Amino acid sequence: MTRKHAVLLFLLMPLLAPAQSSTLKDSLQKALLLSREDTARVDLLNELGMQVENNSPEEAKYYYRQAGALSEKLGYKMGRLKYYSNYTAALNMQARYDSGLLLNQQALALAERYALPDRIGVAQHNMAASYTYLEDYENALAWHLKSLPYFENIKDEDRLSIIYDNIGIVYRELKLYEKALEFHGKALAIARKNKSDFGIAIVLSNMGIAYTSLKKYEEALTVLRESLATGRTLQDDYLLKNVLVNMGNVYIKRGAYDSLPGCSTEGLAVARRVGDSLSMTSNLYALGLYHFYQKDFVRSMELAEEGYRIASRNRYLELWQLHADLLSELWLAKGDFKKYDQYNRMSVDLSEQFFNKDMQQHAQLLDKKYETASKEQQLKLQQATIRQQQTWNMILGGSAVALLLIGLLLYRNYSQKRKLQQQQIAELEKEKLLLATQSILKGQEEERSRMAKDLHDGLGGMLSGVKLQLGAMKGNLILSEEHARVFNSALGKLDESISEMRRVAHNMMPEALMKLGLQQALQDYCDGLSEGQAFRINSEWHGLEQRIEPTTEVVVYRIVQELLNNAVKHSGATVILAQVMRQEDRLTITVEDNGKGFDKESVLQGAGLKNIRSRVEYLKGQLDIQSVPGKGTSVYIDCIIEQHG
Repeated sequence: MTRKHAVLLFLLMPLLAPAQSSTLKDSLQKALLLSREDTARVDLLNELGMQVENNSPEEAKYYYRQAGALSEKLGYKMGRLKYYSNYTAALNMQARYDSGLLLNQQALALAERYALPDRIGVAQHNMAASYTYLEDYENALAWHLKSLPYFENIKDEDRLSIIYDNIGIVYRELKLYEKALEFHGKALAIARKNKSDFGIAIVLSNMGIAYTSLKKYEEALTVLRESLATGRTLQDDYLLKNVLVNMGNVYIKRGAYDSLPGCSTEGLAVARRVGDSLSMTSNLYALGLYHFYQKDFVRSMELAEEGYRIASRNRYLELWQLHADLLSELWLAKGDFKKYDQYNRMSVDLSEQFFNKDMQQHAQLLDKKYETASKEQQLKLQQATIRQQQTWNMILGGSAVALLLIGLLLYRNYSQKRKLQQQQIAELEKEKLLLATQSILKGQEEERSRMAKDLHDGLGGMLSGVKLQLGAMKGNLILSEEHARVFNSALGKLDESISEMRRVAHNMMPEALMKLGLQQALQDYCDGLSEGQAFRINSEWHGLEQRIEPTTEVVVYRIVQELLNNAVKHSGATVILAQVMRQEDRLTITVEDNGKGFDKESVLQGAGLKNIRSRVEYLKGQLDIQSVPGKGTSVYIDCIIEQHG
């Protein structure tokens, strides 16, 4: 049976991560109820979010968003910076690393603008964390080293411990395990000195992973057991789920399958409790493997199939491959060779995908090594030729080499030209497609504008005239009671029709968008959509005071309009967040709801989302949709915009 290893989860220590306390949470919530809209309330919201973040990232994001909006309103710079840092941490816990990196960049720019060394250090540390999650370890290490002097100067040992630990993680991912343990050791010494139980537990868990990579399994289990005991004492699910997965990895690597139920059963329960699909998939694999070696193929099949579904849905390549491999062996044991072949082929394909991904990460390093080796080999060959060949042979050899070099240069020049031509063709095709999209969207909006004008000014005016005429006639008519009632009812319906027609005209091309700008138009739309409804729309607009290029304003408005309509029609949400943030030439759109969510695979091809995608492409932006059935939906869009005028 082909076996690799389960995915090793690493723990990035967030700055100032608190131990959770239900008592502290309750007291903060009570204080929040009594607080006024001032800077103290901002600090309460940030602190409350940090208290619930590990076990409830969505609840934490709710508090952080409130803190960010109020900070913006009050001009409270420190509150705004803490919002950026905290919201990023919550996004990272949900694997939304690109979004987190964007917020980090905004936080760093703001801290540098106001020359706040401490917050610059925090922002740089968070930049390093984002790059670590994105597996860009060179940039991660560079940002960590940039952040160190700020905390060394102010002798902030808690933060230094965190940074040392995270540098250890980066070195581990670079496969420099002894160097990783060196920095983990520095972090552990500080954490023990300051009696930080949470910090000690996280560092020990990370040391366990490094020891496992060095095949020092007893040392790994020693530190992981201490970390696990602390996690249980603190009742910290975030810590527990990772430590239990890491212990399971040790048992798998040393072939101690009988030990797996002890940690993986608890790990699966914790992962299900917090909704962590990655930890869930790792534990399902470990338990499936245990039951396989116990020859309980029915239970092993159940666990492997569940893990396979989760891994494939979330594209956890390595775990997906491991579950496919296990399923192939299970079907082979059952004598179903067709199923065996199906999953075995899938395992091989996924293994190649994972290998290719890994190769891409190391491509530059390999290129450098190859280049160096080639030059050394070439030098040796040249030296041998000089020693062994006569003058005439040397001349011929030199001529041959020269011709070969000329040929290689000509071929390289040809290849470069061909590659450049292909790139130019691709760019032209892309530009042509973009121009076509722009033309279509522009035509749609022009038609909307014309129809809105015709409805409002033409048909609206005619209906208003009819209403006036009928109203004037009423005084000159002698009507029975029944006829008067019918007449009044008709006038009422005419009023309703005029109102509905004007509402439709407004939605097609709102006057506020043309006259007052994007922010007012969006707020008007949110207010109108939620008026008298069972749901609430929380809106946040930042940096929209200055007008944007008119066509861009319309496109952004349509995107938010479509996203909100989808949330209202399909999500069943009670709370919807609509957020548009602009910083210089960058604009982000966020629409989140607490509704029923959806299966992305079955919904992403709908007409509504196709319209949104085409508009995002028009803005040359990026679209990120996260949705889990029963847990709501988050849509995040990042794009570059042009200023108006």
